[in-house]
Amino acid sequence: MRRSFFLLLFLLPSFAFAQIDFDRYFLDKTMRVDYYHVGTKGEERITLDKVFQEGPWPGSMVNLVDTLNLGEFLVRIYDLQGGMLLYSRGFSTVFNEWQTTGEAGKGVWKTFHESVRFPFPKRKVQMTLSRRDKFLVFQEVFSTVIDPTDPTVVIAEQQYPDFEVVTLMDNGDIHKKVDILILGEGYAKNEIEKFKKDAKHFNDVMFGTSPFKERSDDFNVRALCVVSPESGIDVPDRNVWKNTALGTMYNTFGSARYVLTEANRELRDIAAAAPYDFICILINDSRYGGGGIYQLYTTTYVNETHPGQEWQHDYVYVHEFGHAFGGLGDEYYSSSTGYDEFYPAGVEPWEPNVTRLMNAPDVKWRDQVTPGIDIPTEWGKKEYDGLRAEMMTLDRLADDYYQKRDPIMKKSEEILKNPALLGKIGAFEGAGYISEGMYRPSLDCRMFSLSLVDFCGVCRAAIERQIDFYAK
Repeated sequence: MRRSFFLLLFLLPSFAFAQIDFDRYFLDKTMRVDYYHVGTKGEERITLDKVFQEGPWPGSMVNLVDTLNLGEFLVRIYDLQGGMLLYSRGFSTVFNEWQTTGEAGKGVWKTFHESVRFPFPKRKVQMTLSRRDKFLVFQEVFSTVIDPTDPTVVIAEQQYPDFEVVTLMDNGDIHKKVDILILGEGYAKNEIEKFKKDAKHFNDVMFGTSPFKERSDDFNVRALCVVSPESGIDVPDRNVWKNTALGTMYNTFGSARYVLTEANRELRDIAAAAPYDFICILINDSRYGGGGIYQLYTTTYVNETHPGQEWQHDYVYVHEFGHAFGGLGDEYYSSSTGYDEFYPAGVEPWEPNVTRLMNAPDVKWRDQVTPGIDIPTEWGKKEYDGLRAEMMTLDRLADDYYQKRDPIMKKSEEILKNPALLGKIGAFEGAGYISEGMYRPSLDCRMFSLSLVDFCGVCRAAIERQIDFYAK
C-alpha cells in the first residue's frame, strides 16, 4: 500500500494539469455569465442574471486550467457528463474590495453586477465560483448548471454599439496572444480623434516599459472608440455629474483618486464588440486618478494640467496594469485609501509581491532573494516615513501642491536610490497599505513609488508568467 501511495503522488501532477482537448469540449466562441454579488462585511450571496454568447474566444486554447493561483475568487467549469475540470481562472472584484470598507463594516448591504467569461461549451457544464478562506484555500460559494443548447437560457443575438475599432498592434492569432482592449470613457463625439491619440500614446508607454517592451510580439492591442453623451466623468466631491457610456467615477470607496465603475453590464456589452483578454479604460478627465483590479479592468486619467507632470498618467497606466494583468499588489503604504482592513492580520496575501513574512527568514520569493541579504532588510524606513508624513499634510488638489511636494519627493527618491540596495531582492518593510509587518521584495518598484522606475525582479517575473500563460 505504501508503494502504491507514493506512485499515486508521483503521477498526480501530470494528471492534474493534463491539457484539455479544446475542440472536443468547446466551440470557438465566448460564453459570458452575468450574476449579482450581494453582501456586507463577512457575508455574501450570488444569484444568476443572464448568459450570453459573444464573439470568438480570445484566450488560449491550450492553457485552459489556471496554474497561476492568483485572485480572490476562482471560476471553474466542469463537464457535467464526465465531471472533468475543463476551465478555471482566478479573478478579483469590486465587491471584495468594497467588503473591506467602513461602509460594509457598518453592516450596509450592497449589490454588484459581475461577469465571468470562458470558452463556449458544446454541452452542459457546471459552473462554480469559489473564494479564498483565511488559509488561501478556495471554498465554493456558488454553483449552477448551464445548458448551452437551451435558447431560453443563452442569449445568442446581441446588438453591439456601432463604435469604431482601431488596431494599434496586430501580432497574429488571438488564441496565442494577450489581447488588450482600450476603451475611451468620457469622450464626446467631437473628441474621438483625441481618444485615438491618447490610446496610441498610452500603448506606446506600455510597450516602452519592461518586460512588455521585450515581449511586445506576444500582444495584440485594439482601441474601441466609445462615444459618451458628455465629456469627462463623475467627480462626486465636487458635485460634478456626467452622462457617460461606462459609468466611471472618482471617489470610489471615499478615495478622491480611485476611479472604478459599477456599471458592469454596460461595460461588458460595449467591450464585446472586439476580442479581449484585458480591458484598459482611458478617463477623459484631469484629476489624478485610476484603478486596477485583477482580471477585471484598469482606469487611467489622461489630461494632466500641471506642466512637467505629464509623466504621472504614464506611471498610472502601467502601474494599474500591473494590478489587473500581473495580479500585483500595491507596495506603497503611506497613502490614504478607502479600505479599513484590506489585508487582515495573520493572513498571507495571495499577491506575489507582498508578504506578511510569517515564516521569516523564509519568504515567498525565496528563489529570487539576493544571496547574503538580511531578511527583513533595513532600508532607511524611519527617515522615509518622516518625509512621507510631511507630504501627506499637503492638499493634492491645491494649485501649489506640486511646488510644495517636489522638494520632499526629491529627498525621498534619494533614499530609494541607495546604491547598496538598488536592484537587490530582500524583504523591505512597508507594503500593501501597511507600514509595519508587511513587506515588499525591493527598495523601489513601479508598484511602490510614484515614479517611472522599472518593475522589480519579483514583479517582472509575475508579469512574464502571465504572458507565458496566455501566449500559448
